[in-house]
Order: sequence, then structure tokens, then C-alpha cells
Amino acid sequence: MGHNRPPSDDGLEHDAMVSAAGGSGPSEEPESPTLDRVLEPAPTSGGAPATPYRLLQRIGVGGMGEVWLAEQSGPIRRRVALKLIRGGFGSKEVIARFESERQALAMMDHPGIARVYEAGTSQDGLPYFAMEHVQGEAIHTHCDRARATVRDRIELMIEVCSAVQHAHRKAIIHRDLKPSNILVTVQDGQARPKVIDFGVAKAVGQKLTDQTMYTALGQVVGTLEYMSPEQAEMTAQDVDTRTDVYALGVVLYQLLVGALPFDSKEIREAGYDEARRRIREVDPPRPSTRVSSLGEASSDSARMRRVEVATLERELRGDLDWITMKALEKDRTRRYGSPEELAADLRRFLDNQPILARPPSALYRARKFARRHRVGVAFAALLLLSLITLAGTATWQARKVAAERDRANREAQAATAALGFLTDLFEISDPGEARGNTITAREVLDRGAAEIAESFEDQPEVQARLLGTIGDVYQSLGLYQPAEESLRAALDVRRRAADPLELAAALDALGRLLRDRAEYQEAETLIREGLALRRRELGDEHADVLRSLHSLAVVLWSQGRDAEAEPIYRDGLAMSRLLLAPNDPLITAFLNGMGNVLVQLERPREAEPFYREVLERRRARYDGDHPDVAFALDNLAMCLHDLGELDAAEPLYFEAQEMLFRVYGTEHPEIAQTLDNVAFFLVDKGDYARAEEMTRKSLELNRKLLGEDHPRFGDNLLALADILLHRGGVDEAEELTLRALHIYRASLPPDHLKITGAESMLGAVRTAQGRFEEAEALVVGGYEKMVRQKERAPERRRGLETVIQLYEAWGRPEEAARYRALLPAQ
Repeated sequence: MGHNRPPSDDGLEHDAMVSAAGGSGPSEEPESPTLDRVLEPAPTSGGAPATPYRLLQRIGVGGMGEVWLAEQSGPIRRRVALKLIRGGFGSKEVIARFESERQALAMMDHPGIARVYEAGTSQDGLPYFAMEHVQGEAIHTHCDRARATVRDRIELMIEVCSAVQHAHRKAIIHRDLKPSNILVTVQDGQARPKVIDFGVAKAVGQKLTDQTMYTALGQVVGTLEYMSPEQAEMTAQDVDTRTDVYALGVVLYQLLVGALPFDSKEIREAGYDEARRRIREVDPPRPSTRVSSLGEASSDSARMRRVEVATLERELRGDLDWITMKALEKDRTRRYGSPEELAADLRRFLDNQPILARPPSALYRARKFARRHRVGVAFAALLLLSLITLAGTATWQARKVAAERDRANREAQAATAALGFLTDLFEISDPGEARGNTITAREVLDRGAAEIAESFEDQPEVQARLLGTIGDVYQSLGLYQPAEESLRAALDVRRRAADPLELAAALDALGRLLRDRAEYQEAETLIREGLALRRRELGDEHADVLRSLHSLAVVLWSQGRDAEAEPIYRDGLAMSRLLLAPNDPLITAFLNGMGNVLVQLERPREAEPFYREVLERRRARYDGDHPDVAFALDNLAMCLHDLGELDAAEPLYFEAQEMLFRVYGTEHPEIAQTLDNVAFFLVDKGDYARAEEMTRKSLELNRKLLGEDHPRFGDNLLALADILLHRGGVDEAEELTLRALHIYRASLPPDHLKITGAESMLGAVRTAQGRFEEAEALVVGGYEKMVRQKERAPERRRGLETVIQLYEAWGRPEEAARYRALLPAQ
């Protein structure tokens, strides 16, 4: 079977860069004499051919180039897809752009992006690209042929978004995303998308296909049906990463509906200027509406998604409508800010979680109406304003004053009652009351918690406040179970009361505690509910809204959802610097969160200045020992550790540990955490004896404080297994690793990085046991998952070293050498 690109179902022609499965065999057109001359191997001064490619078969033709299946003879023998620029298009400017793009294209390394192996010029001075040869088919063709469900199509789009996001991080904008540039291959029964033509449109800056446009006003690359409004403006200065988000929205629309937002035939027959106007100004129908307008074609569309027409409309109506239309917003500031934001909302939809896409507000709709009818609206607004200003202002002021007065009265009453209760409570520490016994803080809290329910049954405001305060104190002492009981009781009281802001605070407090207990799903649900209440009552620009955003970012980061957490941290930091005092601790919290998420996203060099600012701000805020200072020291130490600066990290690790011992004593969850961090460092230094001692202490402490089903206890088990494996304790290492895997799988999402790390560790154990085939599936699969999941650099390096150790122990040096070549320089 040949591998020509099949015709597009939307009637468009495409400039192929890699081959698609199916088709009618090799092209019957004669080879171009110019191309023969371009790649004819010519001896260099050393006798080697100048261009080591032999053309086999033409697999695509475009407006300015051809794509050939070629055989590369050296330095690696392989088949590639070779893009050749035709004679007459090889201007100095084009060649210069190819050269400038070569390094940027080579930087991309993602399983969802076709690799560019080489970009150069031929003997005749004409540019060419040598790329990965992929046998696949356009994403919409694959989905329809496989009769993929709506869910299957969304999962593919999430992977596509991940690939495009990777390119954006390398400062590459595609600008011509469409189904024919997103090929799907099937590997081991699993469909995998791969984006092609990345960066080539930008590098060439000319007409790439019969549908790709170039204008004298600027270089606009794109296909009409998938072109963003800013591309249609005919100026390149407004084209940014959100242009690709728009195109992804069109592809998503097509995958969901089976048709484009604007009919291809109509938009092309309308003429060039009219087509551009529609793209800029006309809103397409929602996906659910578009399905119902397809007529008889709607039955075919539904059948290819394994549902009835009515079911398809119902599936698309609501969340998928809003997600798709947010990606297709004309105003790019209201679009998703990045492909990963679009992917995050699609994941929320699949997980039955609330999505972030919102219907346009009434104010936004009114603004758009006003822009269409400027004169009439201006006249009406002046007339209306003159009638309602006085009455409206007076009413608003009266309501505001009354609300503030009522709140102040409630606050005063609650404060007075709370002060009296706390005074009575702490009298038990008086020698006359205690009768010579020492009273601990835990006993004071326990007595208070028992009395609150009875003493303040008729004062819910006071009852809720005291329960919340005692819950916070329990939590600070690491007593999570009584803390949860108090905070849940406070939340129950708040739900029965009428104050939405107090309810939001109670939701946030319980959500943060549940995050510490690794009950992530309920924690996220509560925090999002509190965030929605605060936004409704306070708007977006308020300190309490920022607190909820920070809580949400932390719980997402805790689940390994770093790509979702990063924009929340970044936006929250920017807003907090605008709204809050320069020394506000919430700014510091966002700075610290930015550092945390950047480290997890394998960008420790970017994280370092955030951590250093956090440490500077906390040292300035606190005089002497304080846990926040210790945490800042610990985070900076781990960042430097990731960067390989072990000598700089070591004193920070131990300073943090000593400070936490002075603050917390010996029994607190944070003591277990600092023991873990230092043990992790000692393993990298090869001091396994001290690392084992610290890890065993942490394990026993977490067993007592958190229980044996908590992920942190699993972390202890896995760390101890790693140490024992280095010290020859294979059987115990196996038992500990299997226990850790059981804990992770019971408490974490199935794709969590901790599960991947535990599977890789089990593979290392199997290697030590000589069970090489079992080990291979675990360690190679684990390493590949670490690469896909963007695991932190030290963990990914360990995964790679585990693969190398397997093949060395197995007596397969060639495979070991191949993976050793992937080790990053230190």
C-alpha cells in the first residue's frame, strides 16, 4: 500500500510534509528535473555526498514546494519526509528565514510533534527540510473512520493541545493548524496524534499551499476555514499564541459536529474580502445548533460518533458549546490564553467537574450591541442616565449602608461572645482550676470543641467562628482529624446561615485541610464553590478572591496538574501585586507557588528567583525562627538540588531542618517532610546510611500522624525501598514498593506522577531479582511516561538510569548505550 496523503473531506488541498496512511499509491507525475539536480549527491572535498538523501516517492505537492519520501544514507540510515522548495522560491530572504528557524525547530521534543531532523540548502542554494516520516491520517478522517465517540475525540484534542503548548514554550507559533496538519497513528491499539508543519509556515513566510495566503501588508499564513480574526486583519503584529488556540477551536468544532463553523464552499465563494469580514465579525453557530442545521448530514455525523442525532445535540449542548465558543472568541483577550487552558477545561468536562468557560456576561453582550449601534445607544444612554442617576445612587447607598451596619453589629456581637468564651476556656490553665496538673494546648482545644456546640447553639455566628478558629489551631498543630471535625461543624453552621462570604471562608478552610489530608477531589470541589461565591459577591479584584485562587492552585498542584495551576498562580501574582500592600503575605504565597509549579514543570532555573524573593520577604517579615522561613529555605535548597548545585543546597537543607525542629519539636507532619527532603538529598550524595535513618524516622512519624493510607506514607515506603535496593535489601524493597503502589493507586488519579515513579522503582527491583523481561516493561514504560508527563529532572534522570542499569545487568550493552546517550550533561 502507498502512503500518499488522502484527499481532505472538507474539499481542501494540502501541502504534505509527512505521509498519511491510505491513498492511491505513488504519484505518477514525472520527477522534477530541478529536484533531481537539487539532491543529486555531489562529492565534497572529503569525498562524502553533500546531501545524503535519495528520493523514493513524491507524497505531496503544494504551491511552492514538494514533499518526497526519501532515504537518508548518513549519519543515520532512515526514511524521512523531505520538503523541497521549488525553483523560483529560493530568495535570499526565504533562505535566511530557514536558517533562523533551524535552531528553534530543533528545540522541539514532544511525542505529539513530528521531528525536524535537518534544515539546509541544496547544491543549487534552495532550502529543504528533512522531517520524521509519519504514516498516519488526518485527525478528522481517523475519527470518522474509527467511529470515535465524542469522548474519544476530546481525549485526542487534549493530546494535540499538549503538543501545541510545547511548541509555544519554545516560542514557535504554528499559524496553520488544521486536520491535515494533525495526523493520527495507531500504536499498540492506541490512537496517537502528531502535529506536523510546526514552524515551517513561519520560517517560509510565503504561500505554502493553494489555500495559504501572503499579502503585501504582512505575512499572513493560514487556511481560511481555520484562520483567526487577527490573521484575517492582514497584519502580523497581532498574531500570537492565541491564534493557534482559535484554530484548535475550529478543529475541535469539526471533530464534535462533523462540519466547520463556516461552510467551506460558502466562505470561498463569498470572495476574499467578504470571507475576511465574516471571520472577523460574524459569530458562528454553537456546535449543538450547527448539528441541527445539517439536515440529512446530521444523521451521518451522529452515526460516526455512535449516537443518535438528538443524543449528539444533547451531548454538545451546554459545557461543550461554551468551551468551543470560548476558543473561537473574536476578541482574543476572551479566548483561552493557551492550548493548555483549553485542554484543562476539556479535562474538567470529561471528569464531570465545573468548567472555567463562562457564558458572556450581560455587560459583555451589551458592549457588543453598543458597538454595532453607537449613535442610537449613545442617545438612549444619555436619556436613561438622566432619569435613573439620582434614584439609583440613593437606593444603592442606602442598601450598602444598611448591609454594612448589619454586618458590623454581627461582628461586634460575635467578638464579644467569643472573647468571653475564650477567657473562660483558658482559665483552666490557672493553678486553682488545674489543681497542680499541667494543661496542654491539646487539652484546651479538646475542652473548647466539646463546649462550643452546647454553649452557642442559639448563636450560630459565634459558634461557627469559634469552631473555625479551633479547627485552624488543630491544623497548625498537625492534628488533622480533630481539625476536620471542627471545620466540618463550622461549615454546617455556615450553610444554615445567610452570609455567603462567611460560607465561602468556611469552604476554603475545610478545602485546604482536606488537601493536606490528600482528599483532593472533595478539597477541589469545596474550594471552587467558595471561589464562585466570593466572585459573585466581591467581583474578580478582591483579596478574598485571590485567597480562593491560591487555594485552588495549591490543590491542583498537589494532584500533579501543574499546567492548570501555573496560569492561576501567574495571574494571581500579577493581581495581588496590583491590589495588595507590597509586603502582604499573600503575594509571597503566590511567589512560592510559582516556584513550586515551575520546578514541577522542569523549569528550575526560572523558579530560582521566585524562591529567593520568597526567602528574602519572609526573613524580613519574621524575626528569628519561623516555619515559613524554614519552608522557604527548604524550597530554595530543592531548587538548587534540581539544578545540580549540591554544595549550595546542602547548608540550606540543614538550616531548614534545624529551624523546624526548634519550632515544631519532634512530632509534626512538617518534621516528617523535612526529614524526607534531607534524606532525598543524602541519597544523591551517596550517604545511604544517614538517608535510611532519616527515612525510617519520617515513616514512623507519618504512620502515627497521617495513617498508613496517606500518600506521604507511600512516599516514605518508596524512598526507603530505593535506599534498601542500593544497600542490597531486595526482598524488603519489593514489599515496600508494592505497598506504596497500592496506596498511590487507592488515593491518587491514575496518571499521577507518583504512580509512575513507583512502577519504575518496581522495575528496578525486578532487575535486581534477575526478572529482566518484567523489569523492561516497567522501567522503559515508566521512563517514557515520565517524559510525557514532564516529571521533574532528577526523577526523570533516575528513571533513565534505571533503564540503563537494566540493560547492563541483562547483558545488552547496545540498548544501554542508546539510552545512556539520552542522559543530560551534568
